[in-house]
Amino acid sequence: MAETAENIVAGPGSGPTSYRTAPNNIEAEQALLGAILVNNDAFYRVSDFLEPDHFYEPLHRQIYKVTSDMIRAAKRANPVTIKTFLPEDEKVGDMTVATYLARLASEATTIINAEDYGRSIYDLATRRNLIGIGEDMVNIAFDAPVDMTPNVQIEDAERRLFELAETGRYDGGFNDFGSAVGNAIDMASAAFQRDGHLSGIASGLRVLDQKMGGLQQSDLIVLAGRPAMGKTSLATNIAFNIAESYEPEIQADGTSKSVNGGVVGFFSLEMAAEQLATRIIAEQTEISSSKIRRGEINEAEFEKLVGCSQMMHRIPLYIDQTGGISIAQLAARARRLKRQRGLDVLIIDYIQLMQGNKRTENRVQEITEITTGLKALAKELDVPIIALSQLSRQVENREDKRPQLSDLRESGSIEQDADVVLFVYRDEYYAERLMNDTDNKDYEKNAQRYEAGRGKAEVIIAKQRHGPTGTANLAFQAEFTRFTDLIDDDHLPERFE
Repeated sequence: MAETAENIVAGPGSGPTSYRTAPNNIEAEQALLGAILVNNDAFYRVSDFLEPDHFYEPLHRQIYKVTSDMIRAAKRANPVTIKTFLPEDEKVGDMTVATYLARLASEATTIINAEDYGRSIYDLATRRNLIGIGEDMVNIAFDAPVDMTPNVQIEDAERRLFELAETGRYDGGFNDFGSAVGNAIDMASAAFQRDGHLSGIASGLRVLDQKMGGLQQSDLIVLAGRPAMGKTSLATNIAFNIAESYEPEIQADGTSKSVNGGVVGFFSLEMAAEQLATRIIAEQTEISSSKIRRGEINEAEFEKLVGCSQMMHRIPLYIDQTGGISIAQLAARARRLKRQRGLDVLIIDYIQLMQGNKRTENRVQEITEITTGLKALAKELDVPIIALSQLSRQVENREDKRPQLSDLRESGSIEQDADVVLFVYRDEYYAERLMNDTDNKDYEKNAQRYEAGRGKAEVIIAKQRHGPTGTANLAFQAEFTRFTDLIDDDHLPERFE
């Protein structure tokens, strides 16, 4: 015999007719609605964060929506004016809707309590959303579609939980100008106290930081270059500089905030984590990575490697070496890293090795989805994202090999979505190729060009929403794949002949 609804047991220890209702507070909903109906100014205390869907009782949702619409239209909302927009035949117990509205107004609390009631209603709605996510997880796990793997379900649940966590706040809306000025002064104060006096996170390369003001929160920074220009090396240099200079400060709520440097997440889609670590060790110890791989090091160099590796264990640099990752997977893992360990800068090497959430034959469309997703993720996590990108071969067909925005592969979306576009260029590389070209007759000219560019690199700022474009000249040590600041002649020690 099939069980009837009355015989279903809702939980352990409950009776046959006992049910577990979703978290709600009808009295708080009634008190808030009554306060708004008596004094419409109460609405503005909760309107920034409270929506009709946050109410548990369906009739209360309708009342709040009608009331909101009328107040926003600069009309008076009270039991008399709103009753015509609500269903007349609906009953609340033995009361009509009109009687119920009058009861809400007559038993209203003061406007002072409105925000507290609003927050209580919002919190309970958040808890109901959590229950909904949990129920969906259970149901999908039991009856998952054939094409949905467990990892996809985990990533979807993480996304929904993170969205709920990020939207579960009471801030937002308009700020008065005094608050805006205060925030600007706070930013200036933080920049003054931070190393280099920058508004953003210092990359560790002085000339680049001066032109960009550091890496700005929520910016998508595209770092592009032809093969062998050193874009991955520049990214690892920046990653290490930021992680090494990390200085946390414990906040009043127990969380930590970066004063200098930051926690870095590095998605290495091209190289294995061991290869990336070898590069960074070579940069910091000034021991060639080829010598490290072949074991051609002496005892002193080995001790330097051990010392460097011990130091690197302490810095907050986290590497994900998953190849061909999708934008959805990358976003889920970045959210997880921020939640578990913190996150201040995210680096992706590189865009063209990523996949869109929906595979398509149109690669330009897929890249558009990826870059749009990366920009949205930068805003969501409120961190700068440095995304590396390949350049098209048309650079090689020009006499001047310096890249331009049009050289970006699938450039439309990359150029549009990026807040900053940086190009890495080393004239030394092209001059050396011409010197070794037997068909090229102008050896002396190319030799001079090679000498002029040897050990130097240009980082061309081709686009910057918040600042000027231009070129940052850096030093490049090819043997150690390391970028550093150039030493100006007036900073060199005095020469004695």
